[in-house]
Amino acid sequence: MSTEEKGIKSRYGTVNFEKRKHPRFSVDLPVEYSRVDVSEGGRAKNASEGGLLLYLPERIGRGNHLRLKLFFTMGSELTAIETLVEVAWMDIHVGKTWGDYRTGVRFVEISTEDMGKLKTFLKSLSG
Repeated sequence: MSTEEKGIKSRYGTVNFEKRKHPRFSVDLPVEYSRVDVSEGGRAKNASEGGLLLYLPERIGRGNHLRLKLFFTMGSELTAIETLVEVAWMDIHVGKTWGDYRTGVRFVEISTEDMGKLKTFLKSLSG
């Protein structure tokens, strides 16, 4: 007697495998960003060596570039890194305190020194 004849149905589904190049870490870090001559603030909600998930107070279209300063602590010191990022995607996430627009950005320009600081910080979160 087959499985189907016994009243047991086979289950088929999809599995969502992580396809990101770098692991993501949940964070809650302040950021400053600027477009043209306007500076704003927001929050980074996850971070990787490739980019960030930001909560911003305004809609910024895909493909736009932002100057970004990310603040975090390393030991007892407040550290900031500066980078140029490109908006990869944006959606609305109503009800969040630190901005209604979830925005995914990827690093376009970041100094070797600042990437080293970011890697050290992310490594401290994983262990």
